[in-house]
Amino acid sequence: MHQFAIHFTLAEARAMLPQLRRLFKELHAGRERAQQADEKLGDSLTKSGGDIGGKLVAELTADLVALNAEIRKLQERGVLIKDFDRGLVDFPSLREGREILLCWELEEDDIEFFHDIDEGYSGRERL
Repeated sequence: MHQFAIHFTLAEARAMLPQLRRLFKELHAGRERAQQADEKLGDSLTKSGGDIGGKLVAELTADLVALNAEIRKLQERGVLIKDFDRGLVDFPSLREGREILLCWELEEDDIEFFHDIDEGYSGRERL
């Protein structure tokens, strides 16, 4: 019996890399926008005495909802997002009859590593 219901072949995981690169680019940009909006909202809150909202809040909320939907779609497909900042992702897979995690990080060109499911990043081995 396996821990994960969905398993990726190396080809299937590699096919998802363009989508993941785009998602992490959007997530990182969204985080930057959120930080800028937070600063603006903090200033507005101080000036208004507590009455904030409007376009900035609506845009920020829409961005966050859209990014959350993207993340949920990936998770439903079985992708394990481990670290948003680094763009670290695991794909459950099978190797020689045992369950492993194909491991990819945003700065890497391709999926070249895996680790056992009970080990983390430090246990990565070359495919």
